[in-house]
Amino acid sequence: MTNKIKKRKKVSVFAYLVLIAFSVLFLFPITWLILSSFKGYIELFKYPPTLLPESFSPVNYIDAFEKGNWLRYFGNTTIVTVFSTILCVSISVMGGYAFAKYKFKGDNFLFLVFISTLMLPLEVLMIPIFLVIKKVGFYDSLLGLIIPPAATPFGIFLVRQYYLSVPSEYMDSARIDGASEFRIFRSIMLPAGKSVMSCLAIFSALWRWNDYLWPLLVIRNTDKYTVQIALSNFSGQYNVDWQTILAMSVVTMVPMLIVFLIFQKQIINGMSMAGLKE
Repeated sequence: MTNKIKKRKKVSVFAYLVLIAFSVLFLFPITWLILSSFKGYIELFKYPPTLLPESFSPVNYIDAFEKGNWLRYFGNTTIVTVFSTILCVSISVMGGYAFAKYKFKGDNFLFLVFISTLMLPLEVLMIPIFLVIKKVGFYDSLLGLIIPPAATPFGIFLVRQYYLSVPSEYMDSARIDGASEFRIFRSIMLPAGKSVMSCLAIFSALWRWNDYLWPLLVIRNTDKYTVQIALSNFSGQYNVDWQTILAMSVVTMVPMLIVFLIFQKQIINGMSMAGLKE
């Protein structure tokens, strides 16, 4: 028994060392980015490079906000992220719940069609979606960024898998008590799905905040730029001012980093409870 305990401890120590090594490997670029945002131009390109700045100075952040209309860009991105996430969660919950708890003719085939779209790369879908957006008048507007990702196959799949794990006996008991289908959905299934809804909301917010390619195609007016487009154009407009680019990269990263750190438990719970069910 003692040998088994010692062996398990050795395995645990080895596993922790491997995890620590991978953590350092993945965190190093972010650490370098944050520390370099406080360096001056000369120190930034100094050889051999230094990790810690000689003196921490917020001048890069001040210059970045003076050179660009970042408050507007952050406002645009926040509007797109919030409304797109609300629509995505609402539609995905209703669609996933219907696929999980209601049987109708062709339900499996229709669900298979939804899932099959996950295999299509974004480049294949961009042109038809872009043509539709332009036809309905959403081109060069924030609606063109909010509406297309409002319903995603991944969201419907995630919610469906989660609700398959919720016993249908709850619904049967509510029906016996005379509850309507809407009342069952609102009073029983929505509260039961808080974990998966939180998980989906966080994923959707991360995707919309960090989205670059689709806003690049849809938005032309600089006043409607999101932070990612503004950041990419910021370098060209100001002759690759690396210090301010690094500073704004840190600023654009902070909101989603905070969201992830606060709601990481919801992400894990939502993903683990939405296990693959048949």
